[in-house]
Amino acid sequence: VAALNSPPLTVFAADNKTLLGSEVDIARLVAESLGLEVNVVPTSWEDWPLGVTSGKYDAAISNITVTKERKEKFDFATYRKDSLGFYVKSTSPLSKIDKAEDIAGLKIIVGSGTNQEAILLAWNAENVKKGLKPFIPVYTKDDAAQTLAFFGPNVIGAWKAALTGKTKLVGSVDGGWPKAAHIAVTLKKDSGLVNAVQAALNGAIASGDYAKVLNRWGE
Repeated sequence: VAALNSPPLTVFAADNKTLLGSEVDIARLVAESLGLEVNVVPTSWEDWPLGVTSGKYDAAISNITVTKERKEKFDFATYRKDSLGFYVKSTSPLSKIDKAEDIAGLKIIVGSGTNQEAILLAWNAENVKKGLKPFIPVYTKDDAAQTLAFFGPNVIGAWKAALTGKTKLVGSVDGGWPKAAHIAVTLKKDSGLVNAVQAALNGAIASGDYAKVLNRWGE
């Protein structure tokens, strides 16, 4: 799972070592269904692709979007629709960001190597062709510095907005823009694990255990 403090997906407990959150709970649901013990390993976003491919990790559960390119290297067991949100300061005059033209000239915080970055870059390319101002991507992991427009997982943005009231949602986009996309447990291609993991997830959904996780974390 992600090593960042990104509630409600991942959040450090009081000991500042143990990771909690909905992604961790989903890992536990899968493991329990398969009769396995789960070992939750916090790692960076940059590390999971090589880690899963090499077998260092059996699975990555880190808000990973299923994409055509990733399907070539990984197997996916889906569990949630991918929804991205644009969040700005509550006092910002910005009120709507939901299409390419809306980001022209803005500074937007986005994660490097993420699906949301790919969307912004595609929108920016459209804008440049039209003669509009380019947007400026801001890559920072410093939560306190995120006072500009933020584009990322809607669930993380919604948590922060509800917690502090200092930010507001001004637009949402499907993670697979222009199509819908899904978040999935990511596994090594042809490892043989994907069917078992998907069955475990489907079972947790059918039993109501998955809904309990979403409710526990306000999702």
